Amino acid sequence: MKVKQGFRLRPLGDEFMLIGESLEQINFNKMITMNETAAFLWNKVADGRDFEAQTLASFLLDEYEVAEEQALTDSQTTIDSWLQAGIIE
Repeated sequence: MKVKQGFRLRPLGDEFMLIGESLEQINFNKMITMNETAAFLWNKVADGRDFEAQTLASFLLDEYEVAEEQALTDSQTTIDSWLQAGIIE
């Protein structure tokens, strides 16, 4: 998978908001917010690199004290959420 280009992550209080930078990315019916961990993962793959759940889990294991099984589950949940929001392909 890859992130769709044309988005920029901006801080918003304790969370982060994903902003579409071009008209085709803007959907005023949906606001995409991320917590610190999801924003961390987004920044790791925002350069357009290919990734899968195991890739994201590796990033989590390197950065946080979390069990491998939990990191993989959380990574897949994040990917599912991003797919539903239409911000990765």
